[in-house]
Amino acid sequence: MKRPARLPLLVAVALLATGSVPVAVAHGRVRTPEPLGVTTTAPVSAANARVGVLVRGGAHYCTASVVHSEGRDLIVTAAHCLTGSGSGGIRFVPGYRDGRAPYGEWVVARTYVGDGWKGRQDEDSDVAFARVGSRGGEDIEDLVGGNSLVAGRGLSPVGRAVTVVGYPRAREAPVSCTNISTAYGGSQQRIECPGYSGGTSGSPWIDAEGRVVGVLGGFQQGGATDDVSYSVVLGGEAAALYGEAASG
Repeated sequence: MKRPARLPLLVAVALLATGSVPVAVAHGRVRTPEPLGVTTTAPVSAANARVGVLVRGGAHYCTASVVHSEGRDLIVTAAHCLTGSGSGGIRFVPGYRDGRAPYGEWVVARTYVGDGWKGRQDEDSDVAFARVGSRGGEDIEDLVGGNSLVAGRGLSPVGRAVTVVGYPRAREAPVSCTNISTAYGGSQQRIECPGYSGGTSGSPWIDAEGRVVGVLGGFQQGGATDDVSYSVVLGGEAAALYGEAASG
């Protein structure tokens, strides 16, 4: 789980620290310029409706998002959000805002956590999937859609702009920030965006094509400061776990 800030903010590359690089330049596409590294309340939108809170014991504690699957019932989050004491009785609430559940609450029916995390809590394995039950004969992806997952395809998001949408525990609405991801070691990535406090673990990292290319977690379960967040680079292990989850 994202921990309280206690480490100094790592020094940003000078160009990015200005916050003046437009997203159009970062993505290499023609888009309306936006500042990088600025955290704002995420707007209500069809895309953001796919992101929601994980609720247990009456309170939201982590973030998850819907990913496309054949069964149309799959969400992705951080492994540390689905393990530990009291890991049962979890519900997913997409599009949650101000105490309201506009798309209903969905019971987590089965979780998929890799052996690397289950065996030794390997920070490079901090990604997981869950299937949610249907409601009234309807699957969650039928209602809000799902982003495709990029994992194990040799396409690294490092050096590209990604948007991270998540729910701090202290807020009742999601926050959003876009910045350039940078490498952290050989198997993780990091992004500098302020305000990603406890509760944002599991937040999807979404690229310009609307694909999930990371999940907030990994190093120190997402980072020891609210201003720098981490994700595993979704490689072969994540792709295999997704395949297991998607096949049921």
